[in-house]
Amino acid sequence: MPLATLAELDAAVVDCRACPRLVAWRERVSQEKRAAYREQTYWGRPVPGFGPADARLLIVGLAPAAHGANRTGRMFTGDRSGDVLYAALHAVGLANQPTATAADDGLELFGTRITAPVHCAPPDNKPTPAERNHCRPWLERELELLTPTLRSIVVLGGFGWQALLATLTAAGYPVPRPRPKFGHGVRFPIGELTVFGCYHVSQQNTFTGRLTPDMLEQVLRAAATNAGLPATSAAESLRNNR
Repeated sequence: MPLATLAELDAAVVDCRACPRLVAWRERVSQEKRAAYREQTYWGRPVPGFGPADARLLIVGLAPAAHGANRTGRMFTGDRSGDVLYAALHAVGLANQPTATAADDGLELFGTRITAPVHCAPPDNKPTPAERNHCRPWLERELELLTPTLRSIVVLGGFGWQALLATLTAAGYPVPRPRPKFGHGVRFPIGELTVFGCYHVSQQNTFTGRLTPDMLEQVLRAAATNAGLPATSAAESLRNNR
């Protein structure tokens, strides 16, 4: 894939139409819309990664939400999952603000990039294995371009975990055998990288208490420290959120 920079990669991702089911769904949603967003123009295209090109920490999710990133055009922006994620990133010092409502809201990430193994919103939030495989070259190239600086990867959820390990294997990383099993708080080194597992920031997890803000912040803080990024301490985080 002759893409020399992350900017070129992101621009190419936006034009992808490799998966007919996903193309049809994302465009249908952008036309039908949710009632609360009826006056808004939906993005309705693949959503590229977000964050600096020299990121030391990469967060890997699942796929854009139909009325979140598929509407706003930026990862985890405009939905409740993003509300939880960006609040935690801000609490540990990796984002300049705790909210993400639109692509032009002034949000900035520090040393951190967010991406997904599938770049189009899937029906029922469930991409097929074939769709995941079609999207894999994008993540492979993203990892290659981040290699000089990348030291930590936080994977949100089991789908992203399996997709990332397969991508790392395809990219030539020495993934352990048998492959490490996903779990919240699981971590393992692979070359210069350390991979961290974290429950996904879905409402199914956050509304039930399976994933709390403190649990998420602990993983992000550990990953940031491993990557050599300055992370806000738990005490500072508590003061910031009062």
